[in-house]
Amino acid sequence: MMGAAALHLGNVAEMKTGEGKTLTCVLPAYLNALAGKGVHIVTVNDYLAKRDSEWMGRVHRFLGLDVGVILAQMTPDQRRVAYNADITYGTNNEFGFDYLRDNMAHSLDDLVQRGHDFAIVDEVDSILIDEARTPLIISGPADGASNWYVEFARLAPLMEKDTHYEVDLRKRTVGVHEKGVEFVEDQLGIDNLYEAANSPLVSYLNNALKAKELFNRDKDYIVRDGEVLIVDEFTGRVLYGRRYNEGMHQAIEAKEHVEIKAENQTLATITLQNYFRLYDKLAGMTGTAQTEAAELHEIYKLGVVSIPTNKPMIRTDQSDLIYKTEEAKYVAVVDDVAERYEKGQPVLIGTTSVERSEYLSRQFTKRRLPHNVLNAKYHEQEAGIVAVAGRRGGITVATNMAGRGTDIVLGGNVDFLTDQRLRERGLDPVETPDEYEAAWHQELPRVKEEAGKEAAEVIEAGGLYVLGTERHESRRIDNQLRGRSGRQGDPGESRFYLSLGDELMRRFNGAALEALLTRLNLPDDVPIEAKMVTRAIKSAQTQVEQQNFEIRKNVLKYDEVMNQQRKVVYAERRRILEGENLKEQALDMVRDVITAYVNGATAEGYAEDWDLDALWTALKTLYPVGIDHESLTRHDTDSERDDLTREELLEALLADAERAYAAREAELEELAGEGAMRQLERNVLLNVIDRKWREHLYEMDYLKEGIGLRAMAQRDPLVEYQREGYDMFMAMLEGMKEESVGFLFNVTVEAVPAPQVEVAPVEEPEDLAEFATAAAAAAQQRGSGAAVPEEAPSKLRAKGIEDESPALTYSGPSEDGSAQVQRNGAARRRRRPGAGRRQPAGAARGRAPARPRPEAAEIGEEALAGQRAFQEAQLVGQRLPLPMTFIDVEVIDRVLAQLPQRSRFPGGPPGRGRGCDPVIGAQLHQDR
Repeated sequence: MMGAAALHLGNVAEMKTGEGKTLTCVLPAYLNALAGKGVHIVTVNDYLAKRDSEWMGRVHRFLGLDVGVILAQMTPDQRRVAYNADITYGTNNEFGFDYLRDNMAHSLDDLVQRGHDFAIVDEVDSILIDEARTPLIISGPADGASNWYVEFARLAPLMEKDTHYEVDLRKRTVGVHEKGVEFVEDQLGIDNLYEAANSPLVSYLNNALKAKELFNRDKDYIVRDGEVLIVDEFTGRVLYGRRYNEGMHQAIEAKEHVEIKAENQTLATITLQNYFRLYDKLAGMTGTAQTEAAELHEIYKLGVVSIPTNKPMIRTDQSDLIYKTEEAKYVAVVDDVAERYEKGQPVLIGTTSVERSEYLSRQFTKRRLPHNVLNAKYHEQEAGIVAVAGRRGGITVATNMAGRGTDIVLGGNVDFLTDQRLRERGLDPVETPDEYEAAWHQELPRVKEEAGKEAAEVIEAGGLYVLGTERHESRRIDNQLRGRSGRQGDPGESRFYLSLGDELMRRFNGAALEALLTRLNLPDDVPIEAKMVTRAIKSAQTQVEQQNFEIRKNVLKYDEVMNQQRKVVYAERRRILEGENLKEQALDMVRDVITAYVNGATAEGYAEDWDLDALWTALKTLYPVGIDHESLTRHDTDSERDDLTREELLEALLADAERAYAAREAELEELAGEGAMRQLERNVLLNVIDRKWREHLYEMDYLKEGIGLRAMAQRDPLVEYQREGYDMFMAMLEGMKEESVGFLFNVTVEAVPAPQVEVAPVEEPEDLAEFATAAAAAAQQRGSGAAVPEEAPSKLRAKGIEDESPALTYSGPSEDGSAQVQRNGAARRRRRPGAGRRQPAGAARGRAPARPRPEAAEIGEEALAGQRAFQEAQLVGQRLPLPMTFIDVEVIDRVLAQLPQRSRFPGGPPGRGRGCDPVIGAQLHQDR
């Protein structure tokens, strides 16, 4: 009750392992769900979301509430049903990706979420702290140059550390020396690596060296089935579908000699901090929060409330043992575990990487000690392994916090073991609830009796022994590992084995400790216990925690700039999607663009100085101008032009544009029926806003890359990023208006007859059950949008304005090993070779595409010239018009899909696919 009250009031409830966090959140979830706005319960992986929705869903359904769950493999329709439930369970990345996908939708029917009222975050420290450095990103394929990755993967092993380059492990950076630059120039046969034409090569070089020195196989990533898979640094689990950005993943693929997949371009992104700040009220639960209380309050305005344990904690936390070498440490670990095994005490060994867990597994196998391994390669068996980790003589080797959310119960987890036996018999709480419930009551007493006897033996042996093989960067994660033991008043013990070779020791104060051990002249297999060592470890962890906090704060500061822009764009997009005043919005854009054109042409001089011919030429590329500027001017007896005021010129052009817009609307309604113009407005505005936003994200990423160099000019990089980001955003909005107006007037449209829907006759039902079935089928048909009129209205299709979406990649922080790569909504674990290239939507879903894109050679020089004219319009004043009058926009769309991105390698391979030259963002838009 105390924990539930803290959650309802919007706090973080700190509850130790085994104190019933899952049950506690039922109370505030039920109370807040009564308002009808929906409650989201956020877990760290799909398994916990599904388990909790099944277990706690029984309580909510008994009380009259609906419960839904969001899983990685679900379709949009299934997600929509889950979000419409009173209480929805799911992972942080699934909630975040659904939010981003909703803001990429082209129809209200495609939306799945219904708002952000109240969220309860389970394991709040893991989601809001550990994973907050990694944003959620939806990306699509971009062009890249794989040959350069291969070339630099060949050069990197030939370069020598400290001779050609230096490495900073603490900052995870590499710096190339002059000798290294000369070596690369000789190998590539170029004169100057840092001249403008060769500047992209520097990033290839840096990435190749980072892949060699900073990214280690079986620690930072694994290679499986010819694919490089990232291993989560916090959980040791494989993050399927997540890829390093900025070409880093491609550099690792080249290093490992596997297929190099195309680099991705960001389509939509948000940080976890800004996503969870969307909620009107936020709460969370965890076993360790006090060490991060300051950050939770500063970033999320969450207070931390410590809930006392139900029973006193009697776990014994032993002091650390420090060895001089890693080999000596692991020998001592194996000896200690063997001793505990002999007396029947279960042991949980925590490691920091897949590599270390497998090394220990091999040592146990040599000593013939039966054990289970729980790491990124075996996450499928996680729940089963954790459920038996507390049985007599059990030895479990786990990476970091694997198994989080599942209690290690002495003697075995009774509920899990019972559930496992019933599922083996083919019973399921969802599919066969009645049979499952009946069998549960029969099986539970037998399992409980067996587990009770075994638990007494384990308690006699000393309870669960937690053995840490390395200190983590955060004290909180060490405490989480210790917290697996001593639940609900059970006895337990914990100890950490350390060595001077541990990464934390090497990064901080390792030299001082090594000097101390050298003076003591102790053998390698003799550990030391000293307060100075404990203080050094605490100091190192504090430094890392502060460093990580600063990184997260810095990420949030920069994303706050994007967050404000994101809110504006998404709000405007939602208004367009809902069809609010579409005509008025479009006409406002027409007025703004024409006003800007006129202002640019009449900015200087008198009327006789204005180049009205150039203005009219530009306007004709924008819309069909119906008046002649000669008719607006009068001539006196000397045949000199009288003064024509700017206001008169603007008023005449605005009236003419509105006339042209009305004519365009009449034309489309005659072609496709009433409402055709509104449909075109919605399609055009949504497509333009999406395309311009994608380009803006790309350029903002590019701006952020080099903004740190402004500090060398005594300027604050954040202030510079805010200023230039604002200029780029305003330029994007102006470009959005211009492009929308051009498409509305000039896009080629055609009417596509809507398919006729034939409804099969339904015989009169004989009984109530048959009637209910028929009614449900009819309701489903109505809900799916099936129409039954005799003549369905025509649908308007604008060539070049397609709803097709490219293959998308979803990357974000996940503690789950489930798939994260999806192509147009179809979940996948990996992409097939060549899948990085943009494909039509039909092909991406395994169907024949409706209309294949031609190759560039098929398009022809005329269309290419038109495309160049589209990009390089004549400059009038300070405005760039959109020459679209005689250009088929569908051809333009195809050309853009086929042409390579601008390169700074004249006559050579393309660079990293940058869409623009390396100039200041504001100047870039001015040049455009």
